[in-house]
Amino acid sequence: MTILNIKRKTKYEKRHTVKMGELTTKVTYIKKYLFGLPIKTLHKYRETYYGEVKDCNDCILFV
Repeated sequence: MTILNIKRKTKYEKRHTVKMGELTTKVTYIKKYLFGLPIKTLHKYRETYYGEVKDCNDCILFV
């Protein structure tokens, strides 16, 4: 077992944008793990319908 580990995980989330409204998209999280426990999210991004990769800061999480 390693001490520090970096993993990438993709899951579906509902997001809300002003122009498009509700959007269900795949969001990829890159997290740092210490002894198997997550300690920090390094980056999160999403892929658009057209294949572009965008940062998740431009859309709001739909609750």
